[in-house]
Amino acid sequence: MIKKTAKTSQTSMFFSLRDTLDQKHPLFILAEKINWKMFEESFSPLYCLDNGRPALSIRLMVGLLILKHLRNISDESVVEQYSENVYYQYLCGQNEFVAKLPCQSSELVHFRNRIGEQGVEMILKESIRINDDDRFDPDVSIDTTVQEKNISYPTDNKLHRRIISKCRAISQKEGLPVRQSYIRTLKKLSMDQRFRKHPKNYSKARKADRKVKTIAGRLVRELERNLEPNSEYQAELELFKRVLNQKKDDKHKVYSLHEAEVECIGKGKESKKYEFGNKVSIITTQRTGVIVGAMSFRNPYDGHTLQPALDQAERLLGKASIKTATVDRGYRGVSKINEVIIQRPKPFNKKTLTKYKQNKLKKHFIRRAAIEPTIGHLKSDHRMSRNYYKGITGDSINVMLSAAAYNFKRMMRKWKSSFYYFFYYRIISTIISFFNQFIYSQKEIWGF
Repeated sequence: MIKKTAKTSQTSMFFSLRDTLDQKHPLFILAEKINWKMFEESFSPLYCLDNGRPALSIRLMVGLLILKHLRNISDESVVEQYSENVYYQYLCGQNEFVAKLPCQSSELVHFRNRIGEQGVEMILKESIRINDDDRFDPDVSIDTTVQEKNISYPTDNKLHRRIISKCRAISQKEGLPVRQSYIRTLKKLSMDQRFRKHPKNYSKARKADRKVKTIAGRLVRELERNLEPNSEYQAELELFKRVLNQKKDDKHKVYSLHEAEVECIGKGKESKKYEFGNKVSIITTQRTGVIVGAMSFRNPYDGHTLQPALDQAERLLGKASIKTATVDRGYRGVSKINEVIIQRPKPFNKKTLTKYKQNKLKKHFIRRAAIEPTIGHLKSDHRMSRNYYKGITGDSINVMLSAAAYNFKRMMRKWKSSFYYFFYYRIISTIISFFNQFIYSQKEIWGF
């Protein structure tokens, strides 16, 4: 149920956050710049009006999501730090300091699932809006990267042993008979699988791998016989069969049982040849570096990501202001999307291009390289290096929240390095400190 707002304007007589905090602090300015009313109006219909427990404040939940990706912390950490940080509380709509947890960390999971991709896209749109005129740049840069999922490096043996443990758990939960647990057998097989790279152990390890797979298939078939035909575990059993039947060269393989949608993406890196997750398309303005588009895909060809990515950017900007998009050579085959010209590095035709146009294109290609450190900051500073959210929806939510946090952080750095900050905190504070030292020295000299 949506919580009713209290009709009172009275504040604390002794302590008010607005009157106490530094009004030039970046988080204070961010709290004033964001249009919280828009989130209230958009997310209120997602709650029941007259039934159920009163929900937490929408501004509180949106603020916690922003702070989580802004500070690169977990759900548990952002809830704990909220109770200690007055600027966090002011950003989330609190007028007085409250030294207690605002909610359980699981409430953030429920809120993300409630608002979905469209709600998170509104947060990204708001982060673009507060960048003012910097967002309107006719020239953009586009690049793709991989967002890794929170799974271990997949091997056939890991998947087969995971199937065995899941079959045991289902049988124990439903009270089904099990012909053999294979606990001692699997322990012996794990001893045979050690040091498989040694020439003398290779064949023994391969034989143990096949035995583990045989045991997994045996338990799946036994479980299927004991369960009812229309049980709730049918989808899980089909996934187990798919893992057991897949071959080395098959396409669309399963690499994780709890994240079956994970793709294996080869990016040609020397340190990491394969990454397991999904592909992400990032669009930034060339001159100002504002992220105006962030979209999640499975693993399509880069050129096929341009159309939906540019559509999202125009939707977030509110108007079709993009004229040219500079990409790398991975986008071969695409020269124009709607009215947007796609610029890709290639040998110049000196008969048709003047020297001025050649130099202009070179500048665009040089500026395109600036998107690489932007992607690096998204991964290292805003939680895009490893995605902990579940499912395909979780992939999209994590990408857009990371991009929104980057845009918010960009403006916070801009406010922090403003003329007021430099003048007040550097020059005035230095003058005051010198003045105080002079007064104290005079007191010591004259003895008063």
